[in-house]
Amino acid sequence: MKIALFQTKLAWENPVVNRKFIQDYFLNEDESFDLFILPEMFTSGFTMHPQNIAESMDGPTMTWLKELAMQKKCAITGSLVIKENDKFYNRLVFVFPSGEVAYYNKRHLFALAGEDKAYTKGEDKVIVKYNNWNICLQICYDLRFPVFARNVENYDLLLYVANWPKPRINAWDALLKARAIENMCYTIGVNRIGEDANGLDYPGYSKVFDFMGNEQLDCQNELGIFYCELDKKTQISTREQFNFLKDKDQFKLL
Repeated sequence: MKIALFQTKLAWENPVVNRKFIQDYFLNEDESFDLFILPEMFTSGFTMHPQNIAESMDGPTMTWLKELAMQKKCAITGSLVIKENDKFYNRLVFVFPSGEVAYYNKRHLFALAGEDKAYTKGEDKVIVKYNNWNICLQICYDLRFPVFARNVENYDLLLYVANWPKPRINAWDALLKARAIENMCYTIGVNRIGEDANGLDYPGYSKVFDFMGNEQLDCQNELGIFYCELDKKTQISTREQFNFLKDKDQFKLL
């Protein structure tokens, strides 16, 4: 499966500008790909003012994503602020080439920034099936909680979208690699670049690790679309050779 990561800057709380910027890159890209990944809150930046930019699942951004996915015949994923039943969610949407949508609501809300007060946390772990791959969807701060991500479902790809700032970027690198090793799966982290309205600097360093923790891609601090090919056949054979997952603990999240 061919993955396209868009490591981008984000205009603060301006969905119209962000959609236009993303679309220009997306439609002008000649290469074909199976999955296009955007960062966390790609329409707004990591805002604690959801009332300023929240949309519904029938809003302009979701309509736009479906049109792009169907036009390019690929899946698109990233998180945005969704209002539903008078609650705000940091929601990672996964739009299939058909226009169908799956989604995951962020479970671990970043209390240090007040996210737990502005948003409602999700409850369910979500794994989507696409192109014969089982993909586990996660958002930013979820990366610090390995129990929630533990591969008890035998998924193939663990995906994180983020707004992960520069002061803690060493943790980003280390934890992505750790998640890949302990779950024996490809692990992708897509972070943004640039500065937000709170003066936080985001250095990028979107990365792809394989099922043994080997780095396959490092986007460093560059703006643009980056590509990586994932090889499921080799992942399966490696799991068969080093079947560490069979020794995993059995547990239930409360």
